[in-house]
Amino acid sequence: MENRNNVTEFILLGLSKNKKVQILCFLFFLLCYLAIWLGNLIIMTSITCSQLINQPMYFFLNYLALSDLLYTSTVTPKLMTDLLTEKKVISYKNCMTQLFTTHFFGGVEVFIITGMAYDRYVAICKPLHYAILMNRRRCNSILRASCAGGFLHSLGLFLLTIFLPFCGPNEIDHYFCDVYPLLILACIDTHKIGFLVIANSGLMGLLIFVVLMASYFMILYNVRAYSAENRHKALSTCSSHITVVILFFAPVIFVYIRPATTLPEDKVFTLFYTIIVPMLNPLIYTLRNAEMKNAIRKVWCTERFWKRKPMI
Repeated sequence: MENRNNVTEFILLGLSKNKKVQILCFLFFLLCYLAIWLGNLIIMTSITCSQLINQPMYFFLNYLALSDLLYTSTVTPKLMTDLLTEKKVISYKNCMTQLFTTHFFGGVEVFIITGMAYDRYVAICKPLHYAILMNRRRCNSILRASCAGGFLHSLGLFLLTIFLPFCGPNEIDHYFCDVYPLLILACIDTHKIGFLVIANSGLMGLLIFVVLMASYFMILYNVRAYSAENRHKALSTCSSHITVVILFFAPVIFVYIRPATTLPEDKVFTLFYTIIVPMLNPLIYTLRNAEMKNAIRKVWCTERFWKRKPMI
């Protein structure tokens, strides 16, 4: 425990040491972060201010948008700040806090996506039982279970990391505090701990991904008997979900399914599920969703927003 106290701060090596590249990256991530806030706030406001909040799919989408905002905010502001500073430093306590919050909100997002997939499965494969199986009480239970699952996932990684001794060096070859870069810096053999991380993150992500894809294959099998209009509507909704699942889980599985090593490609893949996917989610869930687009028009394009009251 004394050795661990030898390191009171970590230096983040970031994405690049080239000043011009850092400035370009800052501008790019600033636009991404603004788009994330704008897109997800529009979704949340449109759902909560319309009748869509009463539908389970949009109930989950509302909280997915919220988890996107919280998840990316654990990483992106610090990343942008570091791109403009010479020395990219994070204290030990802030590093552990970032590790916990990142995996907590990321875990919540994973389980909410799973809940959305279950909702689509029930809606398409068991339509007669949908109102009973997906009532508001069940939706709230799934949401609470998502938060509990994210907490347990994050707590497991946090406990595996917090007791590691760090006695130098203190340079993290990443743009935020993640478990694998920290394991490499530890002063003890972390081989066995690495397998626990694989079980907690890699195998869990792979298992959930397989379950999600299996559910969507079952949905695609069942929609064959639908009319052309209903089949198109079901496929349009599911295609949005499948796109999000692949964009989110493929990089996660690539990063966490192997033992405790870091590759140059890890930073690029991590950018996908920490910044790119939260930015694309609002587009994915609105561009091919007529109900969502109608709700946005009703909430944001009503006359009271655009017409002035007549002068008396």
